[in-house]
Amino acid sequence: MSTRRQAALVTGSSRGIGLAAAVELAKKGFDVALNGLADDAELTAARDAVAAHGGKVVKVVGDVSDLAGQAAMLDAAEAGIGELSTLVNNAGVSVLSRGDLLDVSEESYDRCMAVNAKAMFFLSQAFARRLVKRVRDDGRFYSLVNVSSSNATAVAVQRGEYCASKAAAAMTSKVFAVRLGMEGIAVYDIQPGIIETAMTSVARESYERRIREEGLTLLPRMGHPEDVGRIIATLAGGELPYTTGQVISADAGMLVQRF
Repeated sequence: MSTRRQAALVTGSSRGIGLAAAVELAKKGFDVALNGLADDAELTAARDAVAAHGGKVVKVVGDVSDLAGQAAMLDAAEAGIGELSTLVNNAGVSVLSRGDLLDVSEESYDRCMAVNAKAMFFLSQAFARRLVKRVRDDGRFYSLVNVSSSNATAVAVQRGEYCASKAAAAMTSKVFAVRLGMEGIAVYDIQPGIIETAMTSVARESYERRIREEGLTLLPRMGHPEDVGRIIATLAGGELPYTTGQVISADAGMLVQRF
């Protein structure tokens, strides 16, 4: 049995958690396919940042919510870095506007569901179908790593549609873990808490105040994309053996029940 380099497609990896994950995967010897909506300067900079750590890197342009284009994205990734061993479902969107739950628009709800839940489900399906058809005795660790959110369980009432979509994403991880267990493919759900990204920037001042003054998180700081990136790379590298279906709460203890 020969051992091949592992190869990962990371969706939504132009910046933030996705880019941090891609960098950490490259550090661990993965070849990496980076995904973004456009072949722009940001995606090119991401490619250069990942390439600095060695291995093959390819840009895969596409919208994960375009289900008809998902096969082409997987094809492009494998054309550039070889047969995939890992899919990191990271791409996601927030609400169109924060506000009263009673004012949530159908447009915002559908957008969250399309990207955060539906796209993850069907890209996971397309990836899994490829793997189960292949002989996988090459010494590689095969995994599906999904990035959902603490809001899969914790209510953020001003972003109700986002919470609903992330709850669906979390269940996607569970059902795929059950289906793929006998295939030897591990599935994980990473649920980041308050991470310094473009998505949280609109409420950063409020988050920092609540962390500092109210103890919102047990560790007194916001998380960094690199924190989550290291967790993703650890899981994808098979460094948490004899596990699958786990929820990894990357939230500095925010959801620990207290009274």
